[in-house]
This record gives sequence, structure tokens and C-alpha cells, in this order.
Amino acid sequence: MALLVAALRVLLGGFFALTGAAKLSEQISASASQQMKALFEQFAEVFPLKVFGYQPDPMSYQVTVGWLELLAGLLLALGPPKLQEISNFLLIVLMMGSIFTLVSLKESLNTYIPAVVCLALLVLLDICQFLVRTEKVVRPIRKKRPSSAKGS
Repeated sequence: MALLVAALRVLLGGFFALTGAAKLSEQISASASQQMKALFEQFAEVFPLKVFGYQPDPMSYQVTVGWLELLAGLLLALGPPKLQEISNFLLIVLMMGSIFTLVSLKESLNTYIPAVVCLALLVLLDICQFLVRTEKVVRPIRKKRPSSAKGS
């Protein structure tokens, strides 16, 4: 199970690192970069902290999300265990924010699928990592069998 958890962790980390890099660089795909700029203009309009009077600049918002995904993805894939846990939590929060944004924009259900799948995989990874950690801590106790060769 530990090997499957490690594979899922590396795949998810790589995926988020790549999506973060795509948000930061126009060199990866110019057309995707233009689409992302347009999307982040919409995302900034429904930013969760807007109720408190804060609305980010769309470009800053895109760059911030890109860096968070890139760094959290790299730490999830390659970092020490404690930083893996923190980056997994951060990515879960980002995916929840993504779903909130899509709901606020009243997007169709098929646009939710990538965010929901990513969120589910991150939560699954978190649960599996917890089970692997507890499996290492809790070891079965062997019962001592009475010796039948005691002095007669």
C-alpha cells in the first residue's frame, strides 16, 4: 500500500506542478495562457474575500495560484513527509476554492469534474497517508506461548 500511496503522491504532485507552471508561463502554451487570463478575470469577480472588500487583480491572482500550485506540487512529490502533509492540505484548500469559484460563476456541471476529481484524489491521498503512518505505529502484539518444556 505504501508504494501505491507514493505513486499517487508523485503523480498528483507532478500534475499540480505542471498546472502551476502553465499558469506562470506563456511559453508552455500561448493559447492556453490567453484562455487562463480570461478565466482569471472571471474568477477575480467572485473571489471569496470580495465580501470583505478585497478583490485581487486578475493577473496577480493567476500568478499567486500558479506559484502555490507549482511549489505545493513539487513539495507533495519530492518534499519531506511534514511538508507533504502541508502541501496536500494547501492543495485541498485550493481545490475547494476552485469549486467555490465555479459554483459562484454558475458554470455547468462538466466544468466541475476536474476540480472534484483532484479534490477527491487529494483527500484519498491524505487518508491513505494517515493509514500508512498508523500502520507503522500500530504493530500486532504477539502473544507469548507458555513453554511446555518447564522443569518436570
